[in-house]
Amino acid sequence: MSIAADDLEEIRQLARSVATGRIAPFASAVDEAARFPTEGYQALVESQLHAVVVPEAYGGVGADALTSAVVAEEIARVCATTQQVSGANELFAWPLLLAASEEQQRRWLAPIAAGEALGAFALSEPDAGSDVASMTTRAEATDEGWRVRGTKRWITNGGVADCYVLFAVTDPEAGSRGISAFALERTDAGLSFGAPEKKMGLKGSPTTEVYLDDVPLPADRLIGRPGEGLRIALGTLDRTRTGVAAQAVGIAQGALDVAVDHVSQRRQFGKVLAEFQGLQFMLADMAVAVRAARLLTHAAAEEIEAGAPTMGASGAAAKLFASDTAMKVTTDAVQLLGGSGYVTDFPVERMMRDAKITQIYEGTNQIQRIVIARDLLNRTQG
Repeated sequence: MSIAADDLEEIRQLARSVATGRIAPFASAVDEAARFPTEGYQALVESQLHAVVVPEAYGGVGADALTSAVVAEEIARVCATTQQVSGANELFAWPLLLAASEEQQRRWLAPIAAGEALGAFALSEPDAGSDVASMTTRAEATDEGWRVRGTKRWITNGGVADCYVLFAVTDPEAGSRGISAFALERTDAGLSFGAPEKKMGLKGSPTTEVYLDDVPLPADRLIGRPGEGLRIALGTLDRTRTGVAAQAVGIAQGALDVAVDHVSQRRQFGKVLAEFQGLQFMLADMAVAVRAARLLTHAAAEEIEAGAPTMGASGAAAKLFASDTAMKVTTDAVQLLGGSGYVTDFPVERMMRDAKITQIYEGTNQIQRIVIARDLLNRTQG
């Protein structure tokens, strides 16, 4: 569903109001205690901003990719942890939107839209991160359906989420064409979780291993057809990488806002820091990079809506540039705040720690360059 410009701005203002008024006050405490962002996530649920891509037919907002990006940016501007928790709902939703039956979509997306369930996406493994096709988790066919065994790693919302889209090998002889997608529920027998990872950033977003000890699944848990799993996973990432780009833009914008406010008030050598031309140049460079990252992200979102064949490369480009921008801008923000930037009394050190993961997850920036180069060369040779 395409959103008119006026409506998009209204949604941005709503997201900004919720983020500033109901999420930001808890961001530091969530980070310090490494606890689930209960207050912030509840605020998103009450505002229907926690899973905006879920269609209206299932009780969701049915927002387009640009609206989703705008919401992600505004939340991440004050608390990337809260945005990450809600963003996992969209990672869960997209495989269902791409390949599940209407009955499956209603079964698992309606509770997400209602705020009654939390979703997760289980693709990575201890020895299959960037190289997802080398996964070893197995799903064997049984008379009743499937039996799944293996381990998944780095799963956002692991142990907290109520439902999971999980990828497993169903035909070991078929290589990448032998991977299938399944829906799991937290109460499934044989499903358990590791201890939350102790992370540099996004500390309140639970990240765990997921253990599958001969988990029995009925036949209706298969999403799409056997062997379509990698296509579903990559199709999902082609769309959600734009969300990571938006998250990175939000983190960078938040850090820039803090830096501008600080140099506008802090005095040294008899004048406000903002009067020093060298610092003005730093701020200008930061602002240009954030603006460019935002435009790349919005362009990628528009390609998703258009179903453009280049949307995967566009999302990769946006994620690559925006995440590098977030790392650079947050580091510069710490520098501009000086000693104040290095302590937890100010949020830029948290933003710098949070920014780093955007260069790593949903495909490292090295992988994004491969995606971009392959698209470029394929179109040139085609």
